[in-house]
Amino acid sequence: MTPSMPSSRPVRRAAATTALAAASVLALSGPAFAHVTVDPSEAPGGGYATLNFKVPNERDDASTTKLEITLPTDHPLATAMPEPVPGWDVKVESGKLEKPLEVHGEKIDEAPVKITWSGGTIEPGTFQRFPVSVGRLTEDADQLVFKAVQTYDNKEVVRWIEVAEDGGEEPDFPAPVLSLGEGGDDHHGHGDDDGKADGNDTDKASDDDTEKTAAGSHSGGGTDTTARVLGGLGLAAGVGGIAYGVLAGRRRNPA
Repeated sequence: MTPSMPSSRPVRRAAATTALAAASVLALSGPAFAHVTVDPSEAPGGGYATLNFKVPNERDDASTTKLEITLPTDHPLATAMPEPVPGWDVKVESGKLEKPLEVHGEKIDEAPVKITWSGGTIEPGTFQRFPVSVGRLTEDADQLVFKAVQTYDNKEVVRWIEVAEDGGEEPDFPAPVLSLGEGGDDHHGHGDDDGKADGNDTDKASDDDTEKTAAGSHSGGGTDTTARVLGGLGLAAGVGGIAYGVLAGRRRNPA
């Protein structure tokens, strides 16, 4: 009697499961790296900090050639000093304040309101970091919003200016947000009394970023971690499906 051929349905089903899991990984993990973010994502209020605005190029056929960061005016910063970035020109614009700030006992009625980088390029598949020493950070808010506008050499403009509502989902074009915690004893964060960044600030930020990456996290939040977990579960299910198909085929085709 001719033995029956093993059914290919389990194998096809397992292959489909694996393909679906792979697609889920791409769908979930892709957007996590797409938007402009600020690192660190949290700093103590009342002091100074060195912020790194991370700008990825999310296009395959165009380069980013300009970045504009609008600084908060509801809780203005007394100082904003960009670190030079090779190949890029930078301009800091200031504006009059409706309510003067008091810094070290002095009244300040003008503050930086916008920073623009131009003249350089961020090629497809790469990102650029733009460091800025800022301060003093307010102690009267739990976060600061830095709206960003990213321009490509094909004239496309992407506005990262949306802010998520409390308890709501992340918007499609989220603005970089710096969460503010309780101030430390020295109230100076990464800077000194004059708001100038320590020469090691950028290195420290890079080291912190490396540690976060090694731990499976990033400044954009938990989206990437969730994507990895769900993707791993999907792939595991796909492998299990393939194994089941092979075993089922063997049972149906006895030696």
